[in-house]
Amino acid sequence: VQLQASGGGSVQAGGSLRLSCAASRRLFSNNGMGWFRQAPGKEREFVASISYNGGSTSYADSVKGRFTISRENGKNMVYLQMNNLKAEDAAVYYCAASRTSYGPAAARSVSYWGQGTQVTVSS
Repeated sequence: VQLQASGGGSVQAGGSLRLSCAASRRLFSNNGMGWFRQAPGKEREFVASISYNGGSTSYADSVKGRFTISRENGKNMVYLQMNNLKAEDAAVYYCAASRTSYGPAAARSVSYWGQGTQVTVSS
């Protein structure tokens, strides 16, 4: 398995979750990483991305100020800290590796998708 996401679950609105993604060294070393999400009946959308060295991050407007993406290159791990969760954040979250050293800003920039992890937010 090249990308393994974990950490999803059920939380009340206003709560927090931390998603983790373990990547193979081949995928992780020089590649930007990102998180996308897909709610039922909706298209997969960009959530956050981070460059290969963590020096540059980007967020969807809907999560700015609430979500934080980070990475530990020594462990081939990328994280998504999600705070103040809202009902509209409920979705399957996917870890993704970029085709380049920059974080993927859209699905077309993704070279590899991990399996999803479900996030449920109850109001």
